[in-house]
Amino acid sequence: MSTAAPSACRPAGFLRVAAHLRGGMGRKLSVLDPDRRPRDTQALLSTAPTMELHVERPLLNQEQLEQLGHWGPAPRTHQWRTWFQCSRSRAHGLLLKYLPVLGWLPHYRVREWLLGDLLSGLSVAIMQLPQGLAYALLAGLPPVFGLYSSFYPVFIYFLFGTSRHISVGTFAIMSVMVGSVTESMVLDEDFRQATNSTIDDARVQLASTLSVLVGLFQVALGLVQFGFVVNYLSEPLVRSYTTAASIQVFISQLKYVFGLQLSSRSGPLSLIETFLEVCRKLPESVVGTVVTAVVAGVALVMVKILNEKLHRCLPLPIPGELLTLIAATGISYGVNLKGRFDVDVVGTIPTGLVAPMLPNPQLFAKLVGNAFAIAVVGFAIAISLGKIFALRHGYRVDSNQELVALGLSNFIGGFFQCFPVSCSMSRSLVQETTGGNTQVAGAVSSLFILLIILKLGELFQDLPKAVLAATIIVNLKGMLKQFTDICSLWKANRVDLLIWLVTFVATILLNLDLGLAVAIAFSLLLVVVRTQLPRYSILGQVPDTDIYRDVAEYSEAKEVPGVKIFRSSATLYFGNAELYSDALKQRCGVDVDRLLARKKKRLRKQELKLKRQRKDKQAAPSSGSSVSVSVDTSVGDIKGSGVEDSRAKASPENEMEDVAVSRQEDAKAPDVSTLKALGLPRPGFHSLILDLGALSFVDTVCIKSLKNIFRDFREIEVEVYIAACHSPVVTQLEAGHFFDASITKQHLFVSVHDAVTFALQHSRSGPNSPVLATRL
Repeated sequence: MSTAAPSACRPAGFLRVAAHLRGGMGRKLSVLDPDRRPRDTQALLSTAPTMELHVERPLLNQEQLEQLGHWGPAPRTHQWRTWFQCSRSRAHGLLLKYLPVLGWLPHYRVREWLLGDLLSGLSVAIMQLPQGLAYALLAGLPPVFGLYSSFYPVFIYFLFGTSRHISVGTFAIMSVMVGSVTESMVLDEDFRQATNSTIDDARVQLASTLSVLVGLFQVALGLVQFGFVVNYLSEPLVRSYTTAASIQVFISQLKYVFGLQLSSRSGPLSLIETFLEVCRKLPESVVGTVVTAVVAGVALVMVKILNEKLHRCLPLPIPGELLTLIAATGISYGVNLKGRFDVDVVGTIPTGLVAPMLPNPQLFAKLVGNAFAIAVVGFAIAISLGKIFALRHGYRVDSNQELVALGLSNFIGGFFQCFPVSCSMSRSLVQETTGGNTQVAGAVSSLFILLIILKLGELFQDLPKAVLAATIIVNLKGMLKQFTDICSLWKANRVDLLIWLVTFVATILLNLDLGLAVAIAFSLLLVVVRTQLPRYSILGQVPDTDIYRDVAEYSEAKEVPGVKIFRSSATLYFGNAELYSDALKQRCGVDVDRLLARKKKRLRKQELKLKRQRKDKQAAPSSGSSVSVSVDTSVGDIKGSGVEDSRAKASPENEMEDVAVSRQEDAKAPDVSTLKALGLPRPGFHSLILDLGALSFVDTVCIKSLKNIFRDFREIEVEVYIAACHSPVVTQLEAGHFFDASITKQHLFVSVHDAVTFALQHSRSGPNSPVLATRL
């Protein structure tokens, strides 16, 4: 900042803003005084009702700013070159990046963290057991495969994951997506004949192959740094999708609650058809199954309410799901619910681990679309929860490494007959609230599940499936509460509400895979539409400031006389360039196209008139000479010939003199191409300023559109200036050859106020600086 100069010697293009802050006691604090800097900005603002800012600087256009700031292109970094570098430190860094457990496990604080991780792992395992059995049922698989999916992927994520608190394993949304795939594929007779296996074996083969393919997608996306893909899944989209999926989960469990035998369906409208079939077959419900489900559901709800009321008093939450499973298994075995009341039970649960099996590569082509959808949804759920806990506890989650970790969990788990997994919100909250500090808690829970698989699994053979269905339905409480988003989004943002509703309806009607595709496509299309329908504004100056705001919103903001300032709230590109030009011409209050057409028409008429006048002037001397020749023929041929010779000799000199005289006359004559000379109305402003501060990039269509704006408005005697362009945009304008002899960087100003000040000093009313001849 420069010191204040006397007004007599201050240049005309100088902006004056000196700075001081007035405190409540009349105290003046200079912004330029480093010794008296306020300690607490908030306290200063609260005690300073009157604050004034004054700065003195020269009026700057882009060319002057580049000279003043010594602008130069930013150095380009070729990050790809580091990919081929080989060193010991780089190898160590890559090892820690892709195997994070080697980075944090050596620094594990045993005394501080071990007890909390043990208790947390035990609590999560207690929840994991019933959920694993139930969600396997939801995926259309025998319950033991839910236990497998609660062991292998969890232990693999312990080695490769970067989140300390999420609980990887079975999840309702993933299970119902897997179930929809297995249900549709098993219905295909050709598929069952090709695999030559029972329905259950075919489902297991499908689910494990799907898990391998999901893992391949996730690992590949993580290695190519494609973690940002989750950014295209907005929060309203994800919440609506999970809400619709919870409805699908709920309806899919009704057959176990009522003990019904339903037809297998898949594809669009299958959910509606299933619900209608359930309603038709309600009279066929098994009473013992309904009673079992209702009692188990009421018990689970009561325990959850008790945990919420006493969560401050209890060191650990009451394991309601585990206690319900144990009690239900005992009652089922003692009363013989299956034999006496026809209650369907889990059945045989084999003990021990299964040998790894290769997936069926012939199924890849049929499963590739569903696998990609499941991979994206599973990662979106995991990374969203991971970032929530990371922000809460002050550490960083690497989204690309999370993709790799989740992908390896699904890929390796698929060889051991697991189905695709993600993370559960309820288990993750339990892992955090019970004292979990690291993924050691996940390893502990997986080891506990391993113990159940090896020794205790067969004890749950008499567990009623209705109890598992009740467990699933009760755990949907959190996702079903997301219906309240409709009210909150109606008040906050109705565009997000539209995304929420479209996602929900599409997922309900078209099933989970097509619903997700429609939701993403609609969300991206809505972004494009919103850029094509931005808010266009004419700006006015807030009194006694250098701030310019929309005159429609700020009643005190007044348009600068003779200057129009136009702004768009969106960036300018090929999709909205024409709309931008149309809105500009409309908001300026001048029918530019009609005025240009009238000007061209009158110029053509004037040009034709001038041509006629020139022809008349050329015809007049020739007719006079012919008359003189005819009159002088009687005098004698010698005299006539002498006159003709003298005129012929003098004609070149006369022509040069006539041209010189005509040029002088044209120079002295007023410009007949101006609007005033043509009898056309002049616009009510002499300068147009385009506030391009919202631009983040430009393309060739944008550049051509801006050039056309300069050309059209200059034709109607309005000079155009640009203000507030960011440096990357200016660089792109240069690369697109926007600047030339008629449009230079001197037409581009660092702020709207600079452009307004310059426009007022170089208005068309000035005698020495007409608009069309302005030299900046």
